[in-house]
Amino acid sequence: MKRYFFKISYNGTSFFGWQKQSSEVSVQETIEENMSKIQSHKEVSIVGCGRTDTGVHAKEYFFHWDDQFGIDIKQMQYKLNKMLPESIAVHEIFNVKMDQHARFSATQRTYRYFIHKEKDPFLIERSWPIVQALDLKKMNDAAQLLIGEKDFSSFAKTNTDVKHHICKLYDAQWIQKENGLVFEIRANRFLRNMVRAIVGTCIDVGLNKLSLKEFEKIISDKNRQEASSSAPPQGLFLWKVDY
Repeated sequence: MKRYFFKISYNGTSFFGWQKQSSEVSVQETIEENMSKIQSHKEVSIVGCGRTDTGVHAKEYFFHWDDQFGIDIKQMQYKLNKMLPESIAVHEIFNVKMDQHARFSATQRTYRYFIHKEKDPFLIERSWPIVQALDLKKMNDAAQLLIGEKDFSSFAKTNTDVKHHICKLYDAQWIQKENGLVFEIRANRFLRNMVRAIVGTCIDVGLNKLSLKEFEKIISDKNRQEASSSAPPQGLFLWKVDY
């Protein structure tokens, strides 16, 4: 048995997330179906490095796949890229040891969230338009309160099957760009909906709807109802996965 890592990227606009759905089109299902055709319609099951929600994108994403006999890597990459829709690209395939796991071997992940300040039809599927003035310093002060090993229940989707809500955040910052803002956050793990909930709450800080003391209390209360509404999905990108 041989294990292969696939490095891909995808535009999540037309997909109902990464994970296979019973009635909707997902990135995972699309890849498995096309790999099955390449493998003479053998059943293909791949394991991703995590799940992204409906409409969320990935600049860098890894999944692993096991094959009993081994494959021609160049041919697999060429054929898969020919068959997959334009919204999914396979950048690299490489052989790894059998104990390397796409999800559990990852040591940290980086997400970026994009905001633009003027109406732009070319950004609408990959950025969140906010025309109001935002207090960038205050938003960065709030982001610094997230750093460290904490319980992020206040920013987690409720009623999920995770055992705990403890994450270790290494970095969180808002960066000014020419046409808007980018929020970059890096941690050992992320909870479902966590980044979008953090972004939505930081925006309320930037709009002076929340004080820094209130933001800090939201973290310590560990209650999702205390945080703000989640930012829309189109601005979120899984940016980097480290092993």
